Amino acid sequence: METAQKTERQHPVGGSEAEAIIEVRGLTKRYGGDTVVKGIDFDVKRGEIFGLLGPNGAGKTTTMEMIEGLRRPDDGYARVAGYDTRSQLAKVKEVIGVQLQATSLFDLLTVREITRMYASFYNTPTVPIEPLLESMILGDKLNGRVKHLSGGQKQRLAIALAIVHSPQVVFLDEPTTGLDPQARRTLWDIVLRLRDEGKTIVLSTHYMDEARILADRICLMDQGKIVALDTPANLISSLASESAIEFRLPAGDHAAGADHPSAERLAERLETIDGVRRIEFRKESWVLYTDALQRSLTGLIAFAEQEGLALTDLQTRTATLEDVFIQMTGRSLREE
Repeated sequence: METAQKTERQHPVGGSEAEAIIEVRGLTKRYGGDTVVKGIDFDVKRGEIFGLLGPNGAGKTTTMEMIEGLRRPDDGYARVAGYDTRSQLAKVKEVIGVQLQATSLFDLLTVREITRMYASFYNTPTVPIEPLLESMILGDKLNGRVKHLSGGQKQRLAIALAIVHSPQVVFLDEPTTGLDPQARRTLWDIVLRLRDEGKTIVLSTHYMDEARILADRICLMDQGKIVALDTPANLISSLASESAIEFRLPAGDHAAGADHPSAERLAERLETIDGVRRIEFRKESWVLYTDALQRSLTGLIAFAEQEGLALTDLQTRTATLEDVFIQMTGRSLREE
């Protein structure tokens, strides 16, 4: 299967034709003395994939549930297609579709039967069921029972049930968690196709590759706050470094770790290497950010030979959203 990739948009997000279909202002949620979402503000533009990216516990799901009307905010408000999620919830439900992080389905029903049942919940016209299920790559499962579907097939069915009434906005909460790589990419293709059909997608994830491939804009969240919001390319370019060089030093080598007495001196000297913009020590690895990869790599190798340092696990890579998040928060996206 081809790797999911974005197609060129007819109306680029951020242009004059892009209007806000979701408005979030001062949205706050407290549980006892703990504030899990802390007065956040953002807009989602019509026809875009808007990614909420952050580690577990960042507040992504709570934020989505307040916008969906599943949880009442303690302060602030959210509007979807002009409808307030507190005072006009019935209208909100007509224009949104929701795929929850964990969806309980009726295992003994067939795929066709459960889709018909969900379609019967709506007073508005629904989409034809068989073409919908075909588009979710479930055409050969119409008469199969839900309990016999794989994890990826159940996730695609959950999306079909969320869009059976042709909503304007679709919420996908961690849609690929637990799926194998092929099932993830199949679902990515479906999400991109929904966007190209004109749907607005709000997607929460803690996978940076998923956010980078799918999202037109990414809202980085940490501990209930927004730490950055922009396109994936702009977030990465904010590092002012296109590439990174990673390496380790053997445990017995001097300055092998950030807590070694000579580590600070080593960092200062590494910063003098041509092209190096910033130094970090992360999980037993040194990371050099550079906008001149070849010159910096050559300079690092020469420096190591001069100092008698044995570089191990040496690798080069492009800068990532993980690097952006660490720069903003000092923590990894993958920390539990």
